Amino acid sequence: MKYLTLYKPNLLPAFAIFIFTIGCSQKKDKISASSTSGPPPPPVVTYYVTQPQSITEQIDLAGSLIANEATAIFPEVSGRLTYLNINEGKPVSKGTLLAKIYDGDLKAQFNKLAVQLEVQEQTIKRYEALLQINGVSRQEYDLIKLQSNNIRADMEVVKSNILRTEIRAPFSGVLGLKLISPGAYVSPQIQLTTIRQLSNLKVDFSVPEQFAPRITPGFVIAFTIEGSAEEYKARVIATESGINEADRSLPVRAEVIKGGPALKAGGFVKIRLAFDPDNKAIMIPSNAIIPQARGKQVALLKDGIITMRDITTGIRDSAKVQVLTGLGMNDTIITSGLMRMKEGSKVVLNN
Repeated sequence: MKYLTLYKPNLLPAFAIFIFTIGCSQKKDKISASSTSGPPPPPVVTYYVTQPQSITEQIDLAGSLIANEATAIFPEVSGRLTYLNINEGKPVSKGTLLAKIYDGDLKAQFNKLAVQLEVQEQTIKRYEALLQINGVSRQEYDLIKLQSNNIRADMEVVKSNILRTEIRAPFSGVLGLKLISPGAYVSPQIQLTTIRQLSNLKVDFSVPEQFAPRITPGFVIAFTIEGSAEEYKARVIATESGINEADRSLPVRAEVIKGGPALKAGGFVKIRLAFDPDNKAIMIPSNAIIPQARGKQVALLKDGIITMRDITTGIRDSAKVQVLTGLGMNDTIITSGLMRMKEGSKVVLNN
């Protein structure tokens, strides 16, 4: 029997040739693509051109009402109260006797010195007569007169101590609550009451450092109090001599122009400062600002080249921010693609 033997060629060399041909083709395509591509084109960005705008600046602050004059009443010396004239919440005039401390011992001492002075003056008269006939020397006469002067000085000291037992109103005002009762033993550390002069209330508040140059004596502010919509006015009378380093603000004091019974010393007030309109303000979109670790920047476009410019900002609204320094009128700033912006970048404006 004869068998028919089929011829089977080796397929491995043909397959290798096929793979090599495809690889060379792809390599040529890559080389061709790389040779035809160049640097990426500049990004297309949106922009904003600065123009003068009119804005009216208003800021809201917190403040406190204070009395024109206010102080706590303390005795000057220790002792027992023999008289107390503190009518809570009632007005008193300057010099009104509010309290009296026992002074019987001081008065007795004063009377004793008065008797000594009377006897001493009679002695002086006798010495004057003897001095005329050379019965005593000038030195003896001067010593007797010195003793008389010493007694007078002691009497003045006792009189001053007696006056210190009287507690009087230092100025006209309204008394506060009575904190002591008649007959109590008091000392200079024990408060009797308070007194406030409420005829001219004042408002104390602080303004941020950037607004400090605008606050001058005569500047009028508006304020309201808690629980009332009525608006009051106050006129700035003084400012602190320097900026508070703790919060970088300027303490200000204003005098209420026309008060009312609702205004109470120590009360909280809401203050609104309204400055004159600025017709040449520069306002830019808030999304054009690039926050930095120590400030803020914008991407300024000049001749198609990006320049990173430091700026300082002022007030802001819902969409824009005021630029105080760093930009001028008709400057072009970039408002999109800011994360890719750097010094010297080239961009194309989207018209």
